[in-house]
Amino acid sequence: MDYWMTWFLLGALLGAVFDASSVELTFELPDNAKECFYQDIEKNVSSTLEFQVVTGGQYDVDVTLEAPNKEIIYRQVKTQFDSHTFTPTISGVYKACFSNEFSTFSHKLVYMDFQVGDELPLPGLGEHVTVMTQMESSAQEVHQNLNSILDYQTHHRLREAQGRKRAEDLNERVMWWSVMETLAILITTIGQVFVLRDFFTERNPYPKS
Repeated sequence: MDYWMTWFLLGALLGAVFDASSVELTFELPDNAKECFYQDIEKNVSSTLEFQVVTGGQYDVDVTLEAPNKEIIYRQVKTQFDSHTFTPTISGVYKACFSNEFSTFSHKLVYMDFQVGDELPLPGLGEHVTVMTQMESSAQEVHQNLNSILDYQTHHRLREAQGRKRAEDLNERVMWWSVMETLAILITTIGQVFVLRDFFTERNPYPKS
């Protein structure tokens, strides 16, 4: 497993610790494959689906978000990244599907963040009926800042992994191009040697009888 995959999994675990209402993960999407994820959402609870293709092919996937009544409330075709916020009109299980069925050989890595509802308050803060003390307010602010830092770190890891993969692909193409150029030069050189040797080879126009 590559090191940036380890960072992705660590980020997903930290996201689960700090925010119980968020599903954040990175998954592999093989060629000609389709992956679906299910989330139970209550009516009128604001939710956000965010995704980004990290590696593979043209960095694009097909995405659909389906309501419990089979209505398609969001669809994107061959998209690299996007974020969609919606407020469900009915309660039930919503299905988010990522498709790579249009690709015949490109294996892809996709990041997904499915946030449901507002962030849960810190333990104990919701139990007070009076105004929060200054220390409690500071703790809440620190908690919010930590979540923001996690989001920034996740997006920076995504960009770093995507840039590294592009650089590796470019390096591989340059290497193969150099190999092909070297072979072409060798073949041309050998061909020229044979042609020049043929020019200076003495031929007897009168064969012996």
